[in-house]
Amino acid sequence: MTLLYLVRHGETVDNANQIMQGQTPGELNTNGVRQAEELAERLKDEPIDAFVSSDLQRSIHTCELIAAPHGKAVRTTSLLRERDWGSFTGKYIPSLANLKDPSLWPDDIESLETLKARAKEFLAWLKKEYPNKRVLAVGHGIINKAIQSVYYDKPMNELKPMGNAEVRMLELNKLTSEQVDE
Repeated sequence: MTLLYLVRHGETVDNANQIMQGQTPGELNTNGVRQAEELAERLKDEPIDAFVSSDLQRSIHTCELIAAPHGKAVRTTSLLRERDWGSFTGKYIPSLANLKDPSLWPDDIESLETLKARAKEFLAWLKKEYPNKRVLAVGHGIINKAIQSVYYDKPMNELKPMGNAEVRMLELNKLTSEQVDE
């Protein structure tokens, strides 16, 4: 069985300022570094075989901090990138509150179907690359929600958002062939 420790990156400068980061690199703030270090301390004795991260800097930095006590390198993948928010990237999130209806969104935002297909591809890749391993993967709020949506076979809006540096455990052997192509 492949066991996934799914983690959201630590708090960033843009998280604290309520800026939509999307696929920008992002930078952990002091609180985000502390969150990652605290999670590293909590997980230091866990038998984690591999560390995987989104290829965006905020996730890489978080993953490196968590991997440090294990003395292991971090492997990156674009499959774990945050949702591409297109024209919304860099915007003040509260200013977008009146745009809850996706039909009002610009066409350059990654669709939920594309996002969930990427999440499914990530889970299939993880099972293939790390069979019967314990893998810690650091992603982002929306891609992590998409991964859990595929895993639990539930709509994304029924899943609780992850906090910064929160970890959730997923046993990948429970996935059906409909959820993840073998």
